[in-house]
Amino acid sequence: MQRRSFNKGLLGAAAAVATGLQGAAWAQAWPARPIKWILSQPAGSGPDILARFVADNLSRRLGQPIVVDNRPGGQNVIGAQAAMRSPADGYTFYYATTAAMVTNVFTFKALPYDPEKDFAPVRLIGRSPFVIAAGPAFTGNSLADAVAQAKAQPDKLAMATEGPKTFSGMLADSFAAMAGIKFTHVPYNKAPDAIQDLIGGRVNFICLPEAALLSYIRSGQIKALAVSSAQRTANLPSVPTLSETFAGFEYTGWNGLFAPAGTPAAILDSVSRELEAVLKQPEVAQRLLTLGSIPETKMNVAEFDAFMRAERTRWAGIVKTIGIKPE
Repeated sequence: MQRRSFNKGLLGAAAAVATGLQGAAWAQAWPARPIKWILSQPAGSGPDILARFVADNLSRRLGQPIVVDNRPGGQNVIGAQAAMRSPADGYTFYYATTAAMVTNVFTFKALPYDPEKDFAPVRLIGRSPFVIAAGPAFTGNSLADAVAQAKAQPDKLAMATEGPKTFSGMLADSFAAMAGIKFTHVPYNKAPDAIQDLIGGRVNFICLPEAALLSYIRSGQIKALAVSSAQRTANLPSVPTLSETFAGFEYTGWNGLFAPAGTPAAILDSVSRELEAVLKQPEVAQRLLTLGSIPETKMNVAEFDAFMRAERTRWAGIVKTIGIKPE
């Protein structure tokens, strides 16, 4: 009996070694053909421009083209499902944002994919800070002034966001809850429309990605009050962080690369290492900053997996605090 158990153990160990060697051999032969990145955002959008830039630089290192396949719609669901159903062979990846892989879990009653079970994390690529800004009619100079105005005029001020259950909407609600204020949500499908309404005085404040607001801030058309990142950004070094007023308040969107569950670990590790080399290139890092994304220059597969678990836990608390209900 002991000999049989011992033999079974040897067979199991041998199988594990063989599987590991097979995965390593597969990774050595990979990539032998073009690679596809599925994206839930439309062509020409901010995430699309960023993804294509990173993919182009990565393809030069891999020696194979990377084709970006835009699958917009359904609040990221269409793209996520397409990626989830793809073969786990290292030739299809999902370039995803916080919404697709974290917050959708809390805003859908029946999400038709499981971000944790259906995907394998590869690498965090960049973090995207958001900005709370005021229109030209705002007479204050700081976030504290905006909070004071909101307290003096409860429920009378309007905040433009991408919607209450989007990243910008939940960020704005979290800020309001922490500051003890209320405002009216005004959702917009397109950032330019929201910005023009802010400039025109139809809304009082706005919460959108830094990349969408930067040119208007620099031209003086709108006034940046705070950024959502842990540190002040390179693009807006004079604008304080939200955490300078509310300790520990940090909300950055992010973009990262995922693969269908079951993709060989050796390939995941290889892509992660190559992406790190790409993101460490000064010209790449500078371009990402210009596009509103702070490059993540050091994070392996295991660290990204831990980051994802922490994000899900953190957002579960945020959603509970602001009272978001799934639909």
